[in-house]
Amino acid sequence: MIIKNGLVYTKDFSFEAMTVCTEKDTITNLSTDASEVSVSEEDTVFDASGCYVLPGLTDVHFHGCNGHDFCEGTQEAFEAISAFEISQGVTSICPATMTIPAGTLSDICESAAKFCKAQKNQELPENLSDLIGIHMEGPFINKKKKGAQNEAYVITPNASLLYDWQKKAEGLVKLISLAPETEGAVSCIGECHKDFHFSIAHTESDYDTAIKAFEAGADHVTHLYNAMPPFTHRAPGVIGAAADTPGCFVELICDGVHIAPSVVRATFRLFGDDRVVLISDSMEAAGKPDGEYSLGGLKVHVSGSHATLADGTLAGSVTPLYRCMLTAVSMGIPLQSAVRAATINPCRSIGVDNLYGSIEKGKKAHFLILNQKDLSIKAVIKGQLCI
Repeated sequence: MIIKNGLVYTKDFSFEAMTVCTEKDTITNLSTDASEVSVSEEDTVFDASGCYVLPGLTDVHFHGCNGHDFCEGTQEAFEAISAFEISQGVTSICPATMTIPAGTLSDICESAAKFCKAQKNQELPENLSDLIGIHMEGPFINKKKKGAQNEAYVITPNASLLYDWQKKAEGLVKLISLAPETEGAVSCIGECHKDFHFSIAHTESDYDTAIKAFEAGADHVTHLYNAMPPFTHRAPGVIGAAADTPGCFVELICDGVHIAPSVVRATFRLFGDDRVVLISDSMEAAGKPDGEYSLGGLKVHVSGSHATLADGTLAGSVTPLYRCMLTAVSMGIPLQSAVRAATINPCRSIGVDNLYGSIEKGKKAHFLILNQKDLSIKAVIKGQLCI
């Protein structure tokens, strides 16, 4: 396929007029001179005039959409989730689990590995997002900051359990969320950080404890500000510790509900657009009408942009990552920064940026084509498929 006449988001985080050439599912050439690109009768040509050409988006923290939850652990659920995500420009996904029984998590890992293998063997439809990882959000959390997680299944961090999940997942487990103040958490990070990325989450940790976790190897913070102590001038907590740790990525839910616009702007200034990872944290109601849904076995009421438990606790979002990216832009974040936070940053944060997250020769031919005037989706391209 040849994508021409568009403004391409480059590896240098700017837009440039370029022609992109692909073969099967791989980018083969980039050229700033369209006359240098030869077009044969066999080539499919996509005219991106008046459009931005972005890398496909990557969501490393969401639980479900389209009426399904990743924790269902079925091939049907994975396929429904992947089909919806790609329709929203999210071409690679690392869904999150919940705090549920450890045995059930093992089953989910095994089922996800089966789905991933079927994708690689081209046994599934092409119009699905690539399943590139699993984010274990729980069960290693602090019950006092459980949010919408089920405290009945909270357990202390366990390295052998992590490796058992990874074996079942055949290497798909990329990110482990945990509370560093819980028993054995820091030592678990130290023991396993070469094999997993660790993220501080659902925590009451103070600054010093968070620093110990980062020094042990943690390099990520789950949904910054949510389910953790606030950042204050005498108690900077996890947020301050993350700011003081070079290379630490921080997730941000820009759905217009979880984080105020001024805080979103302040976060990009504090951490820089190279460390912010936009996530949706969406649950099964994303893409569905208002009503009653479920998250981690708990009932969730959805009304408009709000998903809440009976007591009013926020229970994820109903906003796809593409919409979160646009919301960040509407809050004053430059488009180039918002795109960076929804493409290459999440891929770097889980170690898959060798294949995903940017438009470079040798990487996956995944693209999100947006109209320049209103940033609406013109097309989603994955390999030779144009959606």
